[in-house]
Amino acid sequence: MLGDSLSKLRIVRLRAMVIEQSLARLKREHPNFTPQSIVASICAYEEEGNIGGVLDKMPNAIDGHPYTILVVVDGGDDKTSEIARSYPGVIVIEFPVNLGHGVALQVTYRYCIEHDVQYIVTLDADGQNDPAEIPQVLAPLLADQADFVVASRRLGIDKTSDRFRKTGVFFFSFIMNRMTGATLTDTSTGYRALRVTMMADVIDRLQQEQYQTAELLITCLKRGWRSAEVPTVWHPRFSGTTKKGKNWLFGFRYAKVVFGTWWRER
Repeated sequence: MLGDSLSKLRIVRLRAMVIEQSLARLKREHPNFTPQSIVASICAYEEEGNIGGVLDKMPNAIDGHPYTILVVVDGGDDKTSEIARSYPGVIVIEFPVNLGHGVALQVTYRYCIEHDVQYIVTLDADGQNDPAEIPQVLAPLLADQADFVVASRRLGIDKTSDRFRKTGVFFFSFIMNRMTGATLTDTSTGYRALRVTMMADVIDRLQQEQYQTAELLITCLKRGWRSAEVPTVWHPRFSGTTKKGKNWLFGFRYAKVVFGTWWRER
């Protein structure tokens, strides 16, 4: 047991060192940079075939508000970071090794909290989310109608063809609504808008390295934060295959996070 504890401590410290080095590089690259009050964050792992297409579609402003585009490159051996840095105004945090999507999101949240950002929009790097929809995803936050806004493919249009994943979206939404008392139609999406004061309340409770969508949503709802949904169009990936693994394995791991988070927050 002592060996296991030491191994876990070593991993935690190594992860912290990697994140510290990545943020230090950001400061060297942009020494006087201050993010806007709105940050659009894209976490990417080996998405060199897709990240450019996503950045090409990012709006110049969000309903007249300037905003910061933040790409968190979660390790990998391709040119994702190089492509992201080639876009003027795009800020890149690059991990030298893969730490997991959940860790990349947590770094985004903490960075925004520490720099007094007001709102965060997160979207995928694979082209499944349309950046042109960012204003409508953010709108309920700007109108002070919600603290957590979900872009729902079930309220909108899902152009993908994976029936197993579509069934999973319905199943997990039903389960999570029963757990939290919410009435959301899509609880598995990473396309969302978040109030940073809400993130400051929950950030230290987040533990997942990969499947953080369920953990974040359940934690926020259980702590009384307001949720809302807007319809979205869900597109097939621009190229490549999902990093989430086989459907059955993803479903099993996601279910563990759902029930584990509910048990912790009940």
